[in-house]
Amino acid sequence: MVARIQELESRLSKNSRNSSKPPSSDGLKKTQSLRRKSGKRPGGQVGHAGKTLRQAAVVDHVVEQELPEHCDVCHAALPVAQAQVQERRQVLDIPVPRHEVTEYRTLSLVCQCGKLHESRFPEKVTEHVQYGPNIRAVAVHFTQGQLLPYARASELMADLYQLDISPGTLHGWTREADALLSPSVQAIAQQVSQSPVVHVDESGLRVQAKLQWLHTSVTPTHTWYGVHPKRGIEAVNAFGVLKDYVGVLVHDCWAPYWLIQCVHALCNAHLLRELTFLAQSSGQAWPQRMMDMLLAAHRGCERARTQGITAVPSRQVLRWIRRYRALLDEGQALNPQRVKEQGKRGRAKQSDAFNLLRRLRDHEQEVLRFARDLSVPFTNNLAERAIRMPKVKQKISGCFRTLAGAQSFCTIRSYLDTARKHGIGMLEALRVAFNSAPMEFVGSG
Repeated sequence: MVARIQELESRLSKNSRNSSKPPSSDGLKKTQSLRRKSGKRPGGQVGHAGKTLRQAAVVDHVVEQELPEHCDVCHAALPVAQAQVQERRQVLDIPVPRHEVTEYRTLSLVCQCGKLHESRFPEKVTEHVQYGPNIRAVAVHFTQGQLLPYARASELMADLYQLDISPGTLHGWTREADALLSPSVQAIAQQVSQSPVVHVDESGLRVQAKLQWLHTSVTPTHTWYGVHPKRGIEAVNAFGVLKDYVGVLVHDCWAPYWLIQCVHALCNAHLLRELTFLAQSSGQAWPQRMMDMLLAAHRGCERARTQGITAVPSRQVLRWIRRYRALLDEGQALNPQRVKEQGKRGRAKQSDAFNLLRRLRDHEQEVLRFARDLSVPFTNNLAERAIRMPKVKQKISGCFRTLAGAQSFCTIRSYLDTARKHGIGMLEALRVAFNSAPMEFVGSG
Protein backbone atom coordinates (compact mmCIF):
# COMPACT_ATOMS: atom_id res chain seq x y z
CA MET A 1 0.00 0.00 0.00
CA VAL A 2 2.85 2.39 0.82
CA ALA A 3 4.48 1.66 -2.54
CA ARG A 4 1.17 2.22 -4.33
CA ILE A 5 0.64 5.56 -2.56
CA GLN A 6 4.15 6.67 -3.50
CA GLU A 7 3.51 5.72 -7.12
CA LEU A 8 0.27 7.71 -7.26
CA GLU A 9 1.88 10.72 -5.58
CA SER A 10 4.68 10.55 -8.12
CA ARG A 11 2.18 10.64 -10.98
CA LEU A 12 0.57 13.77 -9.55
CA SER A 13 3.92 15.51 -9.25
CA LYS A 14 4.85 14.99 -12.89
CA ASN A 15 4.73 18.00 -15.22
CA SER A 16 6.31 19.19 -18.46
CA ARG A 17 9.55 20.13 -16.67
CA ASN A 18 10.28 16.77 -15.10
CA SER A 19 8.70 14.34 -17.57
CA SER A 20 7.56 14.03 -21.17
CA LYS A 21 4.10 15.42 -20.41
CA PRO A 22 3.12 18.37 -22.68
CA PRO A 23 3.03 21.90 -21.20
CA SER A 24 -0.72 22.05 -21.84
CA SER A 25 -1.21 19.47 -19.07
CA ASP A 26 0.45 21.62 -16.41
CA GLY A 27 -2.58 23.80 -15.69
CA LEU A 28 -1.83 26.49 -13.13
CA LYS A 29 0.74 24.46 -11.24
CA LYS A 30 4.03 26.16 -10.55
CA THR A 31 6.82 24.32 -12.35
CA GLN A 32 10.55 24.24 -11.80
CA SER A 33 12.71 25.26 -14.74
CA LEU A 34 15.75 23.23 -15.79
CA ARG A 35 17.64 26.47 -16.34
CA ARG A 36 20.22 27.55 -13.82
CA LYS A 37 21.14 31.11 -12.85
CA SER A 38 23.87 32.47 -15.12
CA GLY A 39 25.15 35.03 -12.64
CA LYS A 40 24.65 37.85 -15.14
CA ARG A 41 22.81 41.02 -14.29
CA PRO A 42 19.41 41.60 -15.96
CA GLY A 43 19.33 43.59 -19.19
CA GLY A 44 21.93 44.11 -21.91
CA GLN A 45 25.39 42.77 -21.14
CA VAL A 46 28.70 44.62 -21.46
CA GLY A 47 29.83 44.57 -25.08
CA HIS A 48 26.36 43.78 -26.38
CA ALA A 49 25.68 45.49 -29.71
CA GLY A 50 22.50 47.42 -29.03
CA LYS A 51 19.95 48.56 -31.57
CA THR A 52 18.30 51.94 -31.75
CA LEU A 53 15.98 53.72 -34.15
CA ARG A 54 18.10 55.72 -36.58
CA GLN A 55 17.16 58.20 -39.28
CA ALA A 56 17.07 56.89 -42.82
CA ALA A 57 19.42 58.27 -45.45
CA VAL A 58 16.73 58.07 -48.15
CA VAL A 59 13.21 59.32 -47.39
CA ASP A 60 9.97 58.91 -49.34
CA HIS A 61 8.30 62.20 -48.43
CA VAL A 62 9.58 65.57 -47.20
CA VAL A 63 7.31 68.02 -45.35
CA GLU A 64 8.90 71.40 -44.69
CA GLN A 65 7.36 73.41 -41.89
CA GLU A 66 6.64 76.88 -43.29
CA LEU A 67 8.13 80.06 -41.88
CA PRO A 68 6.05 83.22 -41.45
CA GLU A 69 6.23 85.68 -44.33
CA HIS A 70 6.98 88.67 -42.06
CA CYS A 71 9.07 89.18 -38.94
CA ASP A 72 6.92 89.33 -35.84
CA VAL A 73 9.17 92.11 -34.38
CA CYS A 74 9.91 94.60 -37.17
CA HIS A 75 7.29 93.26 -39.60
CA ALA A 76 9.81 93.22 -42.46
CA ALA A 77 9.33 90.67 -45.28
CA LEU A 78 11.39 87.49 -44.72
CA PRO A 79 13.44 86.00 -47.60
CA VAL A 80 11.89 82.56 -47.16
CA ALA A 81 13.74 81.15 -50.20
CA GLN A 82 17.04 81.59 -48.38
CA ALA A 83 16.00 79.56 -45.31
CA GLN A 84 18.31 76.72 -44.23
CA VAL A 85 17.30 73.37 -42.76
CA GLN A 86 17.87 73.62 -39.03
CA GLU A 87 16.75 70.18 -37.78
CA ARG A 88 15.32 66.97 -39.21
CA ARG A 89 12.87 64.60 -37.59
CA GLN A 90 11.55 61.44 -39.24
CA VAL A 91 8.38 59.44 -38.70
CA LEU A 92 8.37 55.81 -39.84
CA ASP A 93 4.95 54.54 -40.84
CA ILE A 94 3.32 52.26 -43.37
CA PRO A 95 0.84 53.35 -46.04
CA VAL A 96 -2.73 52.16 -45.82
CA PRO A 97 -2.64 48.97 -47.95
CA ARG A 98 -5.03 48.47 -50.81
CA HIS A 99 -5.21 46.15 -53.74
CA GLU A 100 -4.30 47.27 -57.26
CA VAL A 101 -6.14 46.37 -60.45
CA THR A 102 -4.14 45.73 -63.60
CA GLU A 103 -6.15 45.54 -66.81
CA TYR A 104 -4.73 43.59 -69.74
CA ARG A 105 -6.02 44.44 -73.21
CA THR A 106 -5.49 42.57 -76.44
CA LEU A 107 -5.31 44.50 -79.67
CA SER A 108 -6.37 43.62 -83.21
CA LEU A 109 -5.34 45.18 -86.48
CA VAL A 110 -6.13 44.34 -90.11
CA CYS A 111 -3.22 44.63 -92.54
CA GLN A 112 -3.70 46.30 -95.91
CA CYS A 113 -3.53 42.82 -97.43
CA GLY A 114 -6.48 41.74 -95.35
CA LYS A 115 -4.58 39.67 -92.73
CA LEU A 116 -6.00 40.05 -89.18
CA HIS A 117 -3.36 40.40 -86.45
CA GLU A 118 -4.35 39.91 -82.79
CA SER A 119 -2.23 40.14 -79.62
CA ARG A 120 -2.60 37.59 -76.83
CA PHE A 121 -2.95 37.72 -73.08
CA PRO A 122 -0.06 36.61 -70.86
CA GLU A 123 -0.02 32.89 -70.16
CA LYS A 124 -1.14 33.26 -66.51
CA VAL A 125 -3.98 35.67 -67.30
CA THR A 126 -6.72 33.14 -68.07
CA GLU A 127 -9.92 34.54 -66.56
CA HIS A 128 -12.18 37.50 -67.14
CA VAL A 129 -11.35 38.64 -63.60
CA GLN A 130 -8.87 36.83 -61.37
CA TYR A 131 -6.64 37.26 -58.31
CA GLY A 132 -2.91 37.76 -58.79
CA PRO A 133 -0.01 35.71 -57.38
CA ASN A 134 0.83 38.15 -54.60
CA ILE A 135 -2.69 37.92 -53.16
CA ARG A 136 -2.44 34.13 -53.26
CA ALA A 137 0.91 34.27 -51.47
CA VAL A 138 -0.39 36.57 -48.71
CA ALA A 139 -3.49 34.43 -48.18
CA VAL A 140 -1.53 31.17 -47.91
CA HIS A 141 0.93 32.90 -45.60
CA PHE A 142 -1.94 33.91 -43.30
CA THR A 143 -3.39 30.38 -43.06
CA GLN A 144 -0.27 28.17 -43.28
CA GLY A 145 2.50 30.52 -42.16
CA GLN A 146 0.73 32.52 -39.45
CA LEU A 147 -1.68 29.64 -38.71
CA LEU A 148 -4.92 31.65 -38.91
CA PRO A 149 -8.21 29.83 -39.50
CA TYR A 150 -9.67 30.38 -42.96
CA ALA A 151 -12.55 32.53 -41.69
CA ARG A 152 -10.26 34.88 -39.78
CA ALA A 153 -7.85 35.06 -42.71
CA SER A 154 -10.79 36.02 -44.94
CA GLU A 155 -11.67 38.85 -42.51
CA LEU A 156 -8.07 40.03 -42.43
CA MET A 157 -7.88 40.16 -46.23
CA ALA A 158 -10.98 42.34 -46.21
CA ASP A 159 -9.62 44.64 -43.48
CA LEU A 160 -6.18 45.07 -45.02
CA TYR A 161 -6.81 45.01 -48.75
CA GLN A 162 -10.57 45.55 -49.14
CA LEU A 163 -10.87 42.14 -50.83
CA ASP A 164 -13.95 40.00 -50.22
CA ILE A 165 -12.38 36.54 -50.49
CA SER A 166 -14.33 33.55 -49.22
CA PRO A 167 -12.80 30.88 -46.97
CA GLY A 168 -13.49 28.37 -49.73
CA THR A 169 -11.28 30.34 -52.12
CA LEU A 170 -8.51 30.45 -49.50
CA HIS A 171 -8.77 26.69 -49.11
CA GLY A 172 -8.48 26.29 -52.87
CA TRP A 173 -5.29 28.36 -52.88
CA THR A 174 -3.89 26.07 -50.18
CA ARG A 175 -4.44 23.07 -52.45
CA GLU A 176 -2.82 25.02 -55.29
CA ALA A 177 0.22 25.77 -53.09
CA ASP A 178 0.43 22.11 -52.12
CA ALA A 179 0.66 21.01 -55.75
CA LEU A 180 3.07 23.83 -56.58
CA LEU A 181 5.46 23.11 -53.69
CA SER A 182 5.42 19.29 -53.73
CA PRO A 183 8.49 18.89 -56.01
CA SER A 184 10.47 21.28 -53.83
CA VAL A 185 9.46 19.38 -50.67
CA GLN A 186 10.49 16.10 -52.28
CA ALA A 187 13.92 17.65 -52.78
CA ILE A 188 13.90 18.71 -49.11
CA ALA A 189 13.20 15.10 -48.09
CA GLN A 190 16.12 13.98 -50.24
CA GLN A 191 18.41 16.50 -48.57
CA VAL A 192 17.31 15.33 -45.12
CA SER A 193 17.88 11.66 -45.97
CA GLN A 194 21.47 12.45 -47.01
CA SER A 195 22.34 14.59 -43.96
CA PRO A 196 24.93 13.26 -41.49
CA VAL A 197 22.74 14.12 -38.47
CA VAL A 198 18.93 14.09 -38.48
CA HIS A 199 16.51 14.92 -35.66
CA VAL A 200 13.17 13.09 -35.55
CA ASP A 201 10.00 13.39 -33.49
CA GLU A 202 6.30 12.60 -33.73
CA SER A 203 3.11 13.82 -32.12
CA GLY A 204 -0.61 13.20 -32.33
CA LEU A 205 -2.66 15.21 -34.83
CA ARG A 206 -6.46 15.30 -34.97
CA VAL A 207 -7.76 14.74 -38.51
CA GLN A 208 -11.47 14.21 -39.20
CA ALA A 209 -11.95 13.81 -35.41
CA LYS A 210 -9.57 10.83 -35.47
CA LEU A 211 -6.01 10.44 -34.27
CA GLN A 212 -3.30 10.66 -36.91
CA TRP A 213 0.43 11.07 -36.33
CA LEU A 214 2.54 14.01 -37.42
CA HIS A 215 6.14 12.97 -38.15
CA THR A 216 9.03 15.33 -38.67
CA SER A 217 12.65 14.86 -39.76
CA VAL A 218 14.80 17.97 -39.52
CA THR A 219 18.33 19.28 -39.85
CA PRO A 220 19.69 22.76 -39.11
CA THR A 221 18.88 23.74 -42.71
CA HIS A 222 15.88 21.62 -43.74
CA THR A 223 12.51 20.63 -42.28
CA TRP A 224 10.26 17.84 -43.51
CA TYR A 225 6.76 16.98 -42.24
CA GLY A 226 4.48 14.05 -42.94
CA VAL A 227 1.17 12.72 -41.57
CA HIS A 228 0.32 9.03 -41.23
CA PRO A 229 -2.24 6.87 -39.37
CA LYS A 230 0.58 4.99 -37.62
CA ARG A 231 3.17 6.22 -35.16
CA GLY A 232 5.86 3.56 -35.54
CA ILE A 233 8.15 2.01 -38.12
CA GLU A 234 5.31 1.48 -40.60
CA ALA A 235 5.05 5.24 -41.03
CA VAL A 236 8.85 5.59 -41.35
CA ASN A 237 8.91 3.00 -44.12
CA ALA A 238 5.90 4.53 -45.86
CA PHE A 239 7.49 7.99 -45.99
CA GLY A 240 10.84 6.60 -47.16
CA VAL A 241 12.83 9.56 -45.85
CA LEU A 242 14.69 7.48 -43.25
CA LYS A 243 14.13 4.00 -44.64
CA ASP A 244 17.79 3.49 -45.61
CA TYR A 245 19.33 6.18 -43.44
CA VAL A 246 22.92 5.54 -42.30
CA GLY A 247 23.86 8.75 -40.43
CA VAL A 248 23.23 9.76 -36.80
CA LEU A 249 19.58 9.79 -35.74
CA VAL A 250 18.75 11.97 -32.72
CA HIS A 251 15.53 11.02 -30.93
CA ASP A 252 13.80 10.58 -27.57
CA CYS A 253 14.27 6.78 -27.26
CA TRP A 254 10.89 5.93 -28.83
CA ALA A 255 11.18 2.18 -29.50
CA PRO A 256 10.44 2.13 -33.28
CA TYR A 257 13.38 4.45 -33.98
CA TRP A 258 15.77 1.73 -32.84
CA LEU A 259 14.57 -0.40 -35.78
CA ILE A 260 16.29 2.01 -38.18
CA GLN A 261 19.72 0.54 -38.90
CA CYS A 262 21.87 3.62 -38.28
CA VAL A 263 23.86 5.34 -35.53
CA HIS A 264 21.64 6.63 -32.71
CA ALA A 265 21.89 9.53 -30.24
CA LEU A 266 19.45 10.23 -27.41
CA CYS A 267 17.97 13.58 -26.43
CA ASN A 268 19.49 14.60 -23.10
CA ALA A 269 16.76 17.17 -22.46
CA HIS A 270 14.32 14.28 -21.98
CA LEU A 271 16.75 12.59 -19.61
CA LEU A 272 17.23 15.80 -17.62
CA ARG A 273 13.47 16.08 -17.13
CA GLU A 274 13.25 12.51 -15.88
CA LEU A 275 16.22 13.05 -13.57
CA THR A 276 14.58 16.22 -12.24
CA PHE A 277 11.46 14.23 -11.38
CA LEU A 278 13.49 11.58 -9.53
CA ALA A 279 15.45 14.23 -7.65
CA GLN A 280 12.17 15.80 -6.53
CA SER A 281 10.29 12.60 -5.70
CA SER A 282 12.92 10.22 -4.34
CA GLY A 283 15.11 12.48 -2.24
CA GLN A 284 18.20 10.65 -3.55
CA ALA A 285 21.33 12.57 -4.50
CA TRP A 286 22.48 10.71 -7.60
CA PRO A 287 19.84 12.20 -10.02
CA GLN A 288 21.05 15.76 -9.35
CA ARG A 289 24.68 14.65 -9.64
CA MET A 290 23.92 12.96 -12.95
CA MET A 291 22.28 16.16 -14.21
CA ASP A 292 25.31 18.19 -13.13
CA MET A 293 27.64 15.75 -14.87
CA LEU A 294 25.68 15.82 -18.16
CA LEU A 295 25.40 19.61 -18.14
CA ALA A 296 29.12 19.96 -17.36
CA ALA A 297 29.91 17.72 -20.33
CA HIS A 298 27.57 19.79 -22.49
CA ARG A 299 29.34 23.00 -21.48
CA GLY A 300 32.69 21.42 -22.23
CA CYS A 301 31.53 20.46 -25.72
CA GLU A 302 30.18 23.97 -26.32
CA ARG A 303 33.54 25.49 -25.33
CA ALA A 304 35.30 23.14 -27.74
CA ARG A 305 33.00 24.21 -30.58
CA THR A 306 33.53 27.92 -29.91
CA GLN A 307 37.30 27.36 -29.90
CA GLY A 308 37.13 25.58 -33.25
CA ILE A 309 38.21 22.23 -31.79
CA THR A 310 36.98 19.27 -33.83
CA ALA A 311 36.93 16.80 -30.93
CA VAL A 312 37.03 16.87 -27.14
CA PRO A 313 40.31 15.37 -25.81
CA SER A 314 39.89 11.66 -25.15
CA ARG A 315 41.13 12.04 -21.56
CA GLN A 316 38.28 14.43 -20.79
CA VAL A 317 35.70 12.16 -22.43
CA LEU A 318 37.03 9.22 -20.41
CA ARG A 319 36.61 11.21 -17.16
CA TRP A 320 32.97 11.93 -18.08
CA ILE A 321 32.36 8.25 -18.83
CA ARG A 322 33.85 7.15 -15.52
CA ARG A 323 31.75 9.69 -13.64
CA TYR A 324 28.66 8.57 -15.56
CA ARG A 325 29.19 4.91 -14.69
CA ALA A 326 29.97 5.68 -11.04
CA LEU A 327 26.68 7.55 -10.71
CA LEU A 328 24.82 4.63 -12.30
CA ASP A 329 26.37 2.28 -9.77
CA GLU A 330 25.34 4.63 -6.96
CA GLY A 331 21.78 4.81 -8.26
CA GLN A 332 21.43 1.06 -8.78
CA ALA A 333 22.64 0.40 -5.23
CA LEU A 334 19.76 2.53 -3.95
CA ASN A 335 17.20 1.20 -6.45
CA PRO A 336 17.69 -2.58 -6.81
CA GLN A 337 15.59 -4.67 -9.13
CA ARG A 338 12.31 -5.80 -7.62
CA VAL A 339 11.78 -9.54 -7.44
CA LYS A 340 8.56 -11.07 -8.67
CA GLU A 341 6.28 -12.11 -5.85
CA GLN A 342 5.49 -15.77 -5.73
CA GLY A 343 2.07 -16.61 -7.10
CA LYS A 344 1.69 -13.40 -9.15
CA ARG A 345 1.51 -13.47 -12.91
CA GLY A 346 3.73 -11.41 -15.19
CA ARG A 347 6.91 -9.55 -14.44
CA ALA A 348 7.53 -7.53 -11.32
CA LYS A 349 6.77 -3.84 -11.79
CA GLN A 350 10.00 -1.86 -11.48
CA SER A 351 10.38 1.64 -10.08
CA ASP A 352 10.83 4.71 -12.30
CA ALA A 353 14.35 5.07 -10.96
CA PHE A 354 15.30 1.48 -11.83
CA ASN A 355 13.86 1.78 -15.35
CA LEU A 356 15.73 5.02 -16.02
CA LEU A 357 18.98 3.61 -14.64
CA ARG A 358 18.67 0.56 -16.83
CA ARG A 359 18.02 2.72 -19.88
CA LEU A 360 21.02 4.91 -19.08
CA ARG A 361 23.16 1.79 -18.67
CA ASP A 362 21.93 0.04 -21.83
CA HIS A 363 22.24 3.16 -24.00
CA GLU A 364 25.42 4.70 -22.62
CA GLN A 365 26.87 5.10 -26.13
CA GLU A 366 23.78 6.92 -27.37
CA VAL A 367 23.42 9.15 -24.30
CA LEU A 368 27.06 10.32 -24.49
CA ARG A 369 27.24 10.46 -28.28
CA PHE A 370 27.35 14.27 -28.10
CA ALA A 371 30.61 14.11 -26.11
CA ARG A 372 32.36 11.75 -28.53
CA ASP A 373 31.13 13.49 -31.70
CA LEU A 374 30.84 17.29 -31.68
CA SER A 375 28.59 17.20 -34.76
CA VAL A 376 25.90 15.61 -32.58
CA PRO A 377 23.93 18.08 -30.43
CA PHE A 378 23.10 17.63 -26.76
CA THR A 379 19.32 17.64 -27.27
CA ASN A 380 16.64 16.92 -29.84
CA ASN A 381 15.49 20.54 -29.67
CA LEU A 382 15.40 21.00 -33.46
CA ALA A 383 12.72 18.34 -33.89
CA GLU A 384 10.75 19.47 -30.83
CA ARG A 385 10.62 23.04 -32.14
CA ALA A 386 9.46 21.75 -35.52
CA ILE A 387 6.60 19.88 -33.84
CA ARG A 388 5.55 23.00 -31.94
CA MET A 389 4.06 24.99 -34.85
CA PRO A 390 1.67 22.28 -36.07
CA LYS A 391 0.47 21.91 -32.48
CA VAL A 392 -0.14 25.66 -32.35
CA LYS A 393 -2.09 25.40 -35.61
CA GLN A 394 -4.26 22.69 -34.09
CA LYS A 395 -4.92 24.73 -30.94
CA ILE A 396 -5.93 27.80 -32.95
CA SER A 397 -8.00 26.14 -35.65
CA GLY A 398 -9.03 22.81 -34.13
CA CYS A 399 -8.62 19.54 -35.97
CA PHE A 400 -8.05 19.22 -39.70
CA ARG A 401 -11.35 18.42 -41.42
CA THR A 402 -9.75 16.30 -44.15
CA LEU A 403 -6.62 14.21 -44.49
CA ALA A 404 -5.83 16.12 -47.70
CA GLY A 405 -5.86 19.37 -45.71
CA ALA A 406 -3.41 17.95 -43.16
CA GLN A 407 -1.13 16.71 -45.95
CA SER A 408 -1.23 20.13 -47.63
CA PHE A 409 -0.27 21.75 -44.34
CA CYS A 410 2.70 19.38 -44.01
CA THR A 411 3.88 20.17 -47.53
CA ILE A 412 3.58 23.94 -47.20
CA ARG A 413 5.11 24.07 -43.70
CA SER A 414 8.05 21.95 -44.89
CA TYR A 415 8.75 24.54 -47.57
CA LEU A 416 8.19 27.57 -45.32
CA ASP A 417 10.27 26.33 -42.38
CA THR A 418 13.12 25.37 -44.69
CA ALA A 419 12.99 28.83 -46.29
CA ARG A 420 13.12 30.41 -42.83
CA LYS A 421 16.23 28.37 -41.98
CA HIS A 422 17.89 29.75 -45.13
CA GLY A 423 17.19 33.32 -44.07
CA ILE A 424 14.23 33.81 -46.43
CA GLY A 425 10.96 35.21 -45.09
CA MET A 426 7.95 32.93 -45.43
CA LEU A 427 5.93 35.51 -47.35
CA GLU A 428 8.79 36.16 -49.76
CA ALA A 429 9.23 32.41 -50.33
CA LEU A 430 5.54 32.09 -51.23
CA ARG A 431 5.61 35.16 -53.47
CA VAL A 432 8.50 33.70 -55.44
CA ALA A 433 6.68 30.36 -55.70
CA PHE A 434 3.43 31.87 -57.00
CA ASN A 435 5.13 34.38 -59.32
CA SER A 436 7.74 32.13 -60.93
CA ALA A 437 8.71 28.78 -59.36
CA PRO A 438 9.34 27.42 -55.85
CA MET A 439 12.81 27.87 -54.40
CA GLU A 440 15.26 24.99 -54.18
CA PHE A 441 17.21 24.68 -50.93
CA VAL A 442 20.47 22.86 -51.46
CA GLY A 443 23.24 22.73 -48.86
CA SER A 444 23.44 24.82 -45.73
CA GLY A 445 21.69 28.13 -45.26
